[in-house]
Amino acid sequence: MATTPRTIPAEHRADVERLWDYHNMHHEIRPVDVGIGLGSHDLGVAKIATDLYHQGMYPTLVFTGANAPTTIQTFPRGEAVHYREYALTHGVPAGAILIDTLAKNTGQNIENTRALLVERQIQARSVMLMSRPYQQRRAYATCKKLWPSVYVVCAAYSPSLDDYLASIGNTKKVIDMLVGDTQRIDKYAELGFAIPQHVPGDVRAAYSRLVQAGYTSRLV
Repeated sequence: MATTPRTIPAEHRADVERLWDYHNMHHEIRPVDVGIGLGSHDLGVAKIATDLYHQGMYPTLVFTGANAPTTIQTFPRGEAVHYREYALTHGVPAGAILIDTLAKNTGQNIENTRALLVERQIQARSVMLMSRPYQQRRAYATCKKLWPSVYVVCAAYSPSLDDYLASIGNTKKVIDMLVGDTQRIDKYAELGFAIPQHVPGDVRAAYSRLVQAGYTSRLV
């Protein structure tokens, strides 16, 4: 499969764009009790979390994430630690930030954050989950499974698809992860990790074609 690091092969573009749009929850940004930045390889999470804090969307910001094979080189001190450093550098007060440095998956992100808020006696009736653009749907489904009472708004730093790919610098890695997240919508609901989400037929077809094309490194 021929590809360059920052270019989507023409024959796969429509399928990648369909999955990209499917995972965007298109939620309206509104004030909530707590912002939660989910750890990943993408510094855009810290950027959107910092921007929305300064817009007054939440008084408390939690960054959650240890490391994964895809993040250890980018964030050697841990995802949440690097995100916190970015937020502090860009004007978020230290007293407004909590961090969880142990979570290694989205379920642990949610569970550890909830426990941290209880420990600090911070009431959270509503939260804003901030993630990679294509993680929004899975993050929402996971949160509603583990924390059904909370009102969830999803947000992401969302430039155009091509600009996002350029910012990451590795198109195949992003497409592989996009395909992997699509598989997890059904798989994690079956395993009881997340609530079920509707997957339209054209999304399933796009996913199947990309799997057949070899974008499979993030499948479970």
